[in-house]
Amino acid sequence: MRLKLEDKVAIVTGSGRGIGKAIALALAREGADVVVLSRTESEAAKTATRVKALDRRALALKADVSKREDAERIVRLTMHEFGKVDILVNNAGILGPVGHVVDNDIEEWIRTININLIGMFLCTKMVLPIMIKRRRGKIINLSGGGATGPRPRFSAYAASKAAVVRFTETLAEEVKEFNIQVNAIAPGALSTRMHDQVLTVGEAAGEKELALSRRVKEGRGTPFEVPAGLAVFLASDESDGLTGRLISAVWDDWRSMSRERIEGIMSRELYTLRRIDDFFFTHIERQPEKK
Repeated sequence: MRLKLEDKVAIVTGSGRGIGKAIALALAREGADVVVLSRTESEAAKTATRVKALDRRALALKADVSKREDAERIVRLTMHEFGKVDILVNNAGILGPVGHVVDNDIEEWIRTININLIGMFLCTKMVLPIMIKRRRGKIINLSGGGATGPRPRFSAYAASKAAVVRFTETLAEEVKEFNIQVNAIAPGALSTRMHDQVLTVGEAAGEKELALSRRVKEGRGTPFEVPAGLAVFLASDESDGLTGRLISAVWDDWRSMSRERIEGIMSRELYTLRRIDDFFFTHIERQPEKK
């Protein structure tokens, strides 16, 4: 049986550990060769070793995606090693300062935006000419808590992840003529170092966030396999035609998204960020009743 991603080359940022590592391995299991990126060289090497154990090729790189020169080097070395880029997964991210905005460290707030948003933009910009030339590509961006609603005391993280989703929607419209699909994943509450950070800062995170992090660290969070499976779906031909959408790994029924259903989704504004305001309801109320 042919694997879903056979002969594909994927770049996965922030794949030295956590969900990035899980996604890199899931892509490899379906046949993809993987470029593993991490700010920690040893972590990138360990993930690459796991990829190779699945009989796939791997390239481990230490990189900071928020730096233009690193983003350029990533793509240059990928092309030298593999000759193409089929899939980009923008996963690298940090939680940033926790607490009220008035108390946030300015430099840490800006650093969060630089890694979570600017890093995604830089890596995307560097792979786009390759994908446009080949008239194919899959770009998958990791969203997170605060993207679709307020997340008090996590303003930098929430703002960056909301921007990731709107960037996803915007870019999808720009590149759809080149058969490039761009989607975002809401991965769910994963047991990552971010929850360790929340527990460390304690009351600054707020009672609700502390309670959630405790539940996650007790083993009641979302298994990595769930968003990793969604990433495989979005990277594969199975999701062709689906673009500019934010898909929840936990709550959306993405496993049943057939070609026919994708056509229906794309004909409406499902899985997108939209505001429904008083003007909308007033407009509807003013419409004459159908007889």
